[in-house]
Amino acid sequence: MITTEAGKVCDDLWCLGRLESNIYYLDGGSEAMLISGGLSCIAPLVLEQFEEFGLEEGKIKKLLILHSHFDHVGVVPFFKRRLPQMELLASARAWQILAKPKAIETINLFGRAAADKYGLPEVHDQHDLDWPQGLGGEAVGEGEVIEVGRHQIRIMEVPGHSSCSVAAYLPGLKALLPSDAGGVPYKDGIISAGNSNFTKYQQSLKRLEPLEVDYFCADHCGFVNGEQARGFIGRSIAAAAEERDHLEGFLREFGDPQKAAAALSDSFFAENPDYFLPRPIFEGVAQQKMRHLAQCLAEGA
Repeated sequence: MITTEAGKVCDDLWCLGRLESNIYYLDGGSEAMLISGGLSCIAPLVLEQFEEFGLEEGKIKKLLILHSHFDHVGVVPFFKRRLPQMELLASARAWQILAKPKAIETINLFGRAAADKYGLPEVHDQHDLDWPQGLGGEAVGEGEVIEVGRHQIRIMEVPGHSSCSVAAYLPGLKALLPSDAGGVPYKDGIISAGNSNFTKYQQSLKRLEPLEVDYFCADHCGFVNGEQARGFIGRSIAAAAEERDHLEGFLREFGDPQKAAAALSDSFFAENPDYFLPRPIFEGVAQQKMRHLAQCLAEGA
């Protein structure tokens, strides 16, 4: 079953935020952890949901960033300001990106653009949400285990959606939190998010497939449980293969990656006018995908 509303995923794990942007609260008993950073504009909503679900903000000792894109790090500075002792965790590559002034500028610009799209422009005026220069934390990588009270989180490096993506796996709950590296449940299908390197994205999906998963916790459009969760990565692998063929078809038709990306965006938004990303951002992502696939086709890969 797919649940698109915020609420309890299973014992000790809650999905917070809104349809377009989810983060997760893990209660380890003696301490808690936020997993993923969402869009900046959900920050005040998350505070309301703490109260609604009886979650203790003061128990949060760690926040795990799953990758550095603007729509997955937005609430990080907000909660770091509220909880100065909170430990920030991300891949080494993510911290390299988040140290770049251009990346910080993009995070703040796109965060405000998303708030405008969702009719929440006042949120950035009412709260200090911008990512500041110099914000950093501890690097985590492949095979590391993070202790959160009674729970353990295993880190897997899963590049392809971004160069800095990691997934969090909770063996005790059989819960997988891969951010966009695991595919995005959207309507009745799965969005294949091989944004930076579609080939590595497909390879990362295959690495995730052997995991026992009763709860697939996405960063967009909610969480999946039961039989649908157990087969979600397998369906994501099939969806990625189909999407790659689809994208390569646009490349063969239009030749130029930029023209192919524009045509793809026209087609996608004609069918999905309510998609959670603004079209300019979607088209920029499509250009990244097309450039990579054009290179693969040229090399015969």
